[in-house]
Amino acid sequence: MRCPFCGADEDRVVDTRSSQEGRAVRRRRECESCGKRFTTYESVELFPRQVVKRDGRREPYDRQKLLLGIVTACTKRPVNIDTIEAIVERIEQRLEESGRVEVESRWLGEQVMQELQEADEVAYVWFASVYRQFKDVTEFMNELRGLRESDEE
Repeated sequence: MRCPFCGADEDRVVDTRSSQEGRAVRRRRECESCGKRFTTYESVELFPRQVVKRDGRREPYDRQKLLLGIVTACTKRPVNIDTIEAIVERIEQRLEESGRVEVESRWLGEQVMQELQEADEVAYVWFASVYRQFKDVTEFMNELRGLRESDEE
């Protein structure tokens, strides 16, 4: 495993834990060269999943991309990394249970919005504004009104 910081290929495993409800192994590693720590995940890949983009292109499913999108939405919000990891795990579990080899990016986006609405409404609105590509303030305000109405129910 190459260190993401210095590129060295010598590291040692500091901690190993079960992750994703036993479907993966999380390993905490320390680079022998620079001493920095990083995390890796090992899991069985039953089917190489593909994400179908809005324009019809297909690309391999990338857990890191999903995680990074949620982390970005939660920047400067009181949402810790454990909560974000749990969100990703729930989405991946639903994907696994669906048995689909191909999944629309729209489905993933809706799953993220559903999870963020529960975790942090500000992060939800930020993600929704990017995901739904609001064209103007009116669309943004309509989303906020919808969120407020769902809170009052």
